[in-house]
Amino acid sequence: MIKVTDVAFVRFRAPDLDRMASFLDDFGLIGAERSANALYVRGTDPDPWIHHTEEGPTGFAGVGFEAASAEDLEAAARMDGASDVEDLDGPGGGKRVRLTDPDGFSVEVVHGREPAEPLTPPRALPYNTGGERRRTNQLQRVERGPARVKRLGHCVVRVSDFRNSREWYTSRFGFISSDDVYLGDEKNLITSFLRCDRGDVPVDHHTLLCIGVGEVGFDHAAFEVEDVDAVMIGHEHLRDRGYDHHAGIGRHILGSQVFDYWRDPWGHTLEHFTDGDLLDASVKPSLMDPAVALGTQWGKFG
Repeated sequence: MIKVTDVAFVRFRAPDLDRMASFLDDFGLIGAERSANALYVRGTDPDPWIHHTEEGPTGFAGVGFEAASAEDLEAAARMDGASDVEDLDGPGGGKRVRLTDPDGFSVEVVHGREPAEPLTPPRALPYNTGGERRRTNQLQRVERGPARVKRLGHCVVRVSDFRNSREWYTSRFGFISSDDVYLGDEKNLITSFLRCDRGDVPVDHHTLLCIGVGEVGFDHAAFEVEDVDAVMIGHEHLRDRGYDHHAGIGRHILGSQVFDYWRDPWGHTLEHFTDGDLLDASVKPSLMDPAVALGTQWGKFG
């Protein structure tokens, strides 16, 4: 087993790269590299790319996770069914090991990508709250346009056998659970919100979900934006451009993120989020029923 440190990227296939590039620009992602049959985009953080589209029949083409070291990448290559260490495509270079999960999803472990120059996202002035006054003689004026994406936060897939998938991912990549969700009987787990184990370093509440209900396939990928204003501005921009809204705006219970979900032109669901919970490895998982997992603190989900 190795311990991956974060999600690296998601991959898709689509028949029209120009149309995908237009949507991703409106979603707030930034072009990193374009060829005749491939599109790579990034956020404002230094990751060289976080979303890849290959020209072809519509579909989800896989997810990548960051290895902590070249030694961990070599260890991944010794896992059952793994490829050798090979060159990684896309800007930033690096190396990868390819695996296939129990439902046939492509999973890559990557290391050694050269970081891109970080970009500065639009930032609002400090918030004045009821208990703290931090802005005086400064007018709050939020820049309109796409919600500039910072980074990829998590990926969610629907699987045929949740326990089998959870065992596959945790035993290989060191994921630990933040919240377990059951259906009916408390022993009948249908998903776990899995986060990376980085010891005392806080990480996102979840990096991966494998949901054991519904048709097997891609569910969504979530991208972090700067703040609540960015979520709202992004919502208005995508609405005005006529894209298909899926769910939100609201605040999740599990993970606490303020969320807004949209579909790309081929139905892949992408989420804007901000203000999620951060946990270190000392936090033990909670057991929740689906009403909590699908519930919101405010707003509407689904």
